[in-house]
Amino acid sequence: MANLILKPGREKSVLHRHPWIFSSAVLRMEGDPEEGETLCVMDSHNKALGWAAFSPHSQIRARMWSWNPDESIDQEFLKRRLATAIALRRAVIPAQETDALRLVHAESDGLPGIIVDRYADTLVLQLLTAGAERWREDLANLLIELTGLAQIYERSDVDVRRLEGLPERVGPLRGEIPHERVMVQENDLKFWVDVIRGHKTGFYLDQRPNRQRLRLLAYGRTVLNCFSYTGAFAAFALAGGASSVLSVDSSTEALKLGIENVAVNGFPAERAEWMEGDVFQVLRSFRDERRSFDLIILDPPKFAPTIAQAEKAARGYKDINLLAFKLLRPGGLLFTFSCSGGISMELFQKIVAGAALDAGVEARIVERLGQGPDHPVALNFPEGQYLKGLICAI
Repeated sequence: MANLILKPGREKSVLHRHPWIFSSAVLRMEGDPEEGETLCVMDSHNKALGWAAFSPHSQIRARMWSWNPDESIDQEFLKRRLATAIALRRAVIPAQETDALRLVHAESDGLPGIIVDRYADTLVLQLLTAGAERWREDLANLLIELTGLAQIYERSDVDVRRLEGLPERVGPLRGEIPHERVMVQENDLKFWVDVIRGHKTGFYLDQRPNRQRLRLLAYGRTVLNCFSYTGAFAAFALAGGASSVLSVDSSTEALKLGIENVAVNGFPAERAEWMEGDVFQVLRSFRDERRSFDLIILDPPKFAPTIAQAEKAARGYKDINLLAFKLLRPGGLLFTFSCSGGISMELFQKIVAGAALDAGVEARIVERLGQGPDHPVALNFPEGQYLKGLICAI
């Protein structure tokens, strides 16, 4: 068993149970650990602090599995952690609410680098780190045992794997290749999800409570739905009685699926309009045409995965929010989001405030939004709170 020895004074974050150990905190390695191997983490006095997975290619050199030096990191350990994560979802999300939810949220569930999403009878597994990759087959077997589902599709095709020195991996892990699309239910609405080629693992599961909030505020409003993806916000706005919804996205395939998702729920096609284009350019053209809306949704992709990219990302967030404020009618509502880990809620609010100032509007926050309860945030890992949202009224 290899050991990771921390520099003097660098054990504080481990003692506070933060799961990440950066390369700059490492004094030396004892032994020759393999990629993803479990290490004993020790302070500079050789006192054992717990167990971590080794990532030799990443700035995050190790991720803590456990802070109990007497605990074994084995299949039974993984089974306990997975069972606890799944039980939490059963406790906080009624079965009748949805059959599409996140079952495992990586570090926030004590399972670094492991994402498991459920879409009806299909599980989608995403392994982000060397430590998670090492337990791939065991994880698949345990998930089948604990959920009773027989079909697992792997979507380990995210950029962070390159930082771990891992190749992308996509395909069926257990069971047959799923149909290209899976039908899921969210409250009383239905959606087609493309688990093979869709963004993330196929659907924005983290926005579920925010879609329901939109539904309650959409009645009689003209809605502009930016970065619409496959139309989930559009469907909930229509379910809430929006008079019309214009959805804008750069992906032809996403818009096609959005049209189907509106149709499968029985909403009149004439109340939903779809536009392919770059949201920044579309918003500018609408400004020049003096178009206006009662409610605008901004749910852009991740502009700043890390803090180092925050400054550049802030300009993008400010631009789209400024344009949106200019397009809102008096009394209008703006649902604006950031899913960038490098942008804190405090910074995001400052960006939106600056956008309102430059747009020449008086705006106020009427509600703060975040990710759903199937994306919990461990108190020792605040980085798990990545989705920030505001409802602003002008």
